Amino acid sequence: MVLEFKELKLEIFVPEAHLSVLRSALQSVGAGRMGNYDSCMAYSRVMGAWRPLPGSHPYLGAEGEVSEAEEIKVEVNILAGDLERTLNAIYRVHPYEEPLVNVIPILNRKKVQR
Repeated sequence: MVLEFKELKLEIFVPEAHLSVLRSALQSVGAGRMGNYDSCMAYSRVMGAWRPLPGSHPYLGAEGEVSEAEEIKVEVNILAGDLERTLNAIYRVHPYEEPLVNVIPILNRKKVQR
């Protein structure tokens, strides 16, 4: 059985100061469109941890030292066909050298009729 996923959920981790810029970039490519609504997304505060390795250029922290900081995790749904242009929009505005963007397939999110 082969499954074709038509919709995806993106999880994007970003500093809180960059949330509005990211929201505008997502809106510019139609991410978060649901029926007669757009700009639909959820976000929450999370703690992130990382250790910059030799040759890195971290947004925050120092090479070889484990860092921790509050971040915002943004969740937004997109059509699978829009993935490349959405990722390009994210990477254009994201301040991290290596942005963390999880791409999660959505099998079914249709509203159940009662």
